[in-house]
Amino acid sequence: MSAARNLFDLDGRTALITGGSRGLGLQMAEALGDYGARLVISARKSEELEKAQAHLRARGIAVDWVAADGGQAESIGALADAALDKLGHVDI
Repeated sequence: MSAARNLFDLDGRTALITGGSRGLGLQMAEALGDYGARLVISARKSEELEKAQAHLRARGIAVDWVAADGGQAESIGALADAALDKLGHVDI
């Protein structure tokens, strides 16, 4: 294990990433997943989430997704509930 991998080891950790289907959110998902975190990514568009999930899984990252609109309070509550259902707990 490299020094960086050892320092930033996220094995057994979980993360919820909003905006995770592209751009900086997807890059954060790649980084956290590469260091061992199990992920739930979220964005508004299911199609983009499916593509991001396939991309991340091809890298060996454990990831699920939940479509949600961050501008809607009820959507955020449903996202939190779904992430907890999928991950058991959220660390990041």
